[in-house]
Order: sequence, then C-alpha cells, then structure tokens
Amino acid sequence: MSLRHAESGEVIDIRPLGDKLVDSASIALARTDDFEVMRLMLPKGKSIPEHEVAGEISLQCIEGTVEVQAHDKTRQLQSGNLLFLAGNTPFALFALENSSVLMTMVRKEKQE
Repeated sequence: MSLRHAESGEVIDIRPLGDKLVDSASIALARTDDFEVMRLMLPKGKSIPEHEVAGEISLQCIEGTVEVQAHDKTRQLQSGNLLFLAGNTPFALFALENSSVLMTMVRKEKQE
C-alpha cells in the first residue's frame, strides 16, 4: 500500500503539534518526480546521521530546536528559521528538544 500524498491545490496543515509531537511519525506530505515535502518528527535527543541528497533542500523548523551540521559548521534552527542547502551537501540533524522540521527536496538522480 502506497502512502497518500497531497494533490495539487490541497491545503496541508503544518501547524506545531505541541504535546502530540512525540507520538507522531515523520511523513511525506507531497511527492512528485521532481520534488518532495516531508515533515520530520525529531524527539529530543534524536539524530539523523550525516547523509546527502542529489537535489537542493530546505529545512524549515516548525517547532523546537535542531542542530544542523553542514559546511563544516553547526547551526541551530528554531521555530521560524529556514536553512537552504545546495545539492550533494552532506548534512546531519540533532534535536535539542522535541522538534518538527519541514524538509523540501528537489528530487534528482545522483550523478556518477
């Protein structure tokens, strides 16, 4: 069974979840051949190991505080902050508190 993604013109609620965050799972909200939007749920202390994707991405903190390691620097994203990363940029995430992050990604095949 495939996951349901938003259709063109559909409104998606991305408001902060508050106490419900820790019981929620990360989810792909919209996906096409060209781009994907995911809501990442990161309970305090959770990390996403360093990795990279071929296309450009943005990381927008909806709630909480996360550390993003990229470009040999560590930056903190708090509610309302957005970070852009060029394609093929290695990055890692670490939740300093219960957090949710909206990740928008341009989908590209990795070039050899």
